[in-house]
Order: sequence, then C-alpha cells, then structure tokens
Amino acid sequence: MPDDQQLEAAIERLMEPERFAEAERIVAQAAPQLQKVLAAALAEGGWFGEPHDNETLRVATVPDPDERLTAVRALLAEEARMGMMVGVAVGWALNEELRRDQERDQPRRPEPEGDT
Repeated sequence: MPDDQQLEAAIERLMEPERFAEAERIVAQAAPQLQKVLAAALAEGGWFGEPHDNETLRVATVPDPDERLTAVRALLAEEARMGMMVGVAVGWALNEELRRDQERDQPRRPEPEGDT
C-alpha cells in the first residue's frame, strides 16, 4: 500500500496531460465492460434500488420549487460522488488484477546459485 507521499506524487503525475490521455484511452476501450462492473458494484452497495427510488420520489415531489431544486441538486451531487468513488475503487481493483496477470505472465528469473 502506498504511503501518503507516494499517493500524492502519483496523483500529481496524473495531472500531466500525456499520462491522463493514456488512462482515458484505456478506460474508453474498456468502458462497456467497466460500466457493467460499476453498475453491479453500485447495486451491491445499495446505492440504487428501493432506497434510491424513494429518495428520488421524495426530492421530485418537494412542494416548494426552490427547495425541490436544492434537493434535486443535492441528490445528483451525492450520486456523482458515489459513482466516482465506486468507479475509482473499480479502477483500482482492475489495476491490481492487471498487475497480477503481468506478474504471472513474466518469465521467472532463475535463482542465483549460491557458492557452497
């Protein structure tokens, strides 16, 4: 697990346009499959379904138009935050899976023979 400094440095590197462009290309290529994983993770986490439907109905039927707009904006912001957080978790897990595949596929170097 990276420490805080390593994580900060990695995030800074993502700000470099060429680095992020490569990540965007990879994600765009995998988007259909990743969307299924994201939807499943959100559903499994209880973010959608009956509680979400109830909250959507509640905010859509707030009588005061200004309060309703505020409630809808808050719901949308919360949905976006949850989607991003779960999306990051899915991306992180995908990265770990790909790294494991890479490590498994790399030929093993022979152990150096010890002097006996």
